[in-house]
Amino acid sequence: MKRTVLKGIVVSSLLAVSVAALAEPTCTDAPESDWMSKEAMQKQIADMGYKVKEFKTTDTSCYEIYGWDDQERRVEIYFNPVDGSIVEQEFD
Repeated sequence: MKRTVLKGIVVSSLLAVSVAALAEPTCTDAPESDWMSKEAMQKQIADMGYKVKEFKTTDTSCYEIYGWDDQERRVEIYFNPVDGSIVEQEFD
């Protein structure tokens, strides 16, 4: 019985991790040495009119922000770190 429960927990955990990884787009396969610096990307994002609450690098090679656009809508945006283009954008 304990083995069955443990197997169920392991399988559930692996599926949850797989689903989370699929939720984020892959932005580039370029090496990090080709990426814009975080500072340059944050400046470009501000110049585009976004207010950033959180800025991070994803496991799928994107720069990601949580914040607001110029119309005060909450946004989650994935950027290509090489050229700064928007790969995916979601509004709340």
